[in-house]
Amino acid sequence: MLDDRFSFSVVTGAVVDRVLRRDLGATVPWVSDAYLAHAAGECTNPPSQFLRFPDRPEARIIALPADVQADVQTSGIKWIASYPGNLARGLPRASAVLVLNRRDTGYPFAVMEASLISAARTAASATIGAEQLGPPGRRAAAIGFLGCGLIARYILDVMFARGWQFGFVGAHDVRGEQADAFLRHAAVGHAGGTWRASTPEELIRRSDLVVFATTSSEPYITDPRIFAHRPLVLHISLRDLAPEIILGANNIVDDVEHCLKAGTSVHLTEQRTGQRSFIHGTIAQVLRGEIALDRDNPTIYSPFGMGMLDVVVGKHVYDEAQEAGELIEIADFFTAGRAGERRLV
Repeated sequence: MLDDRFSFSVVTGAVVDRVLRRDLGATVPWVSDAYLAHAAGECTNPPSQFLRFPDRPEARIIALPADVQADVQTSGIKWIASYPGNLARGLPRASAVLVLNRRDTGYPFAVMEASLISAARTAASATIGAEQLGPPGRRAAAIGFLGCGLIARYILDVMFARGWQFGFVGAHDVRGEQADAFLRHAAVGHAGGTWRASTPEELIRRSDLVVFATTSSEPYITDPRIFAHRPLVLHISLRDLAPEIILGANNIVDDVEHCLKAGTSVHLTEQRTGQRSFIHGTIAQVLRGEIALDRDNPTIYSPFGMGMLDVVVGKHVYDEAQEAGELIEIADFFTAGRAGERRLV
């Protein structure tokens, strides 16, 4: 609830974390509703804009603007940096802020730490894919994680919050200590076993639910035969799989135009084949029961990530932080606006 036309607040990462951790599972219906609103034309989500650096080709900063007419009635933009080199410096790969704007005047009313919002909405999207496309009853014999950073932890935590049960949780990361830490984290909320795979191929073959959450910039999984057991693949990092694997699978995305860009695996497949018929539909179509998949093939869910999800999750977090009195309010941030208001009186 915005009581003041010029109110402006900061929501710190500590507050964002507290709000999200109160009920991580609540992010799933927020994100599901956003996908359906987008499909109904109730969101405006322009293409993400990438700032790249000739001297640091592995790094990028991405701007994700969006306007959400439904539900939260808010516009906004996420500005997220991805610097894989930070890991060697002992720093997180990603850092981000989210700015939220009023829809009536356009005035920003909050700036929020957004790496956690980004992780939570990504995890919610992955969980939706698992629940809509994966094994029934929120149970899997084995789930395997390729890449074991913040995103992987959030995906596992949201799935646990939604009542998922696994016989085994497996992990592989190029940094072995990262995989070990992830498995220790998994063991806290997990009654089954854990294992650390020695190779990505071993992890895939042993898992009926596979999560890619790496920082890879190009495909390194090239053999379709390791998917012969027809797992569900949550391809969150988007660039791990060769076109040969994409072409042998059911492919679901969040938004076709968004996903077919920026060197994603499905983008490379489109470039190679000159067509996009290998994409079977969107997650909104799955939610509406409009997609029939070939169960003789593996299914790959590749959500590009859309700014509207950050705006939706961010506004819910803002509302709960405001209700709890946890906002840092910045008085007279828009001094020029208040001066103009006084002149009109």
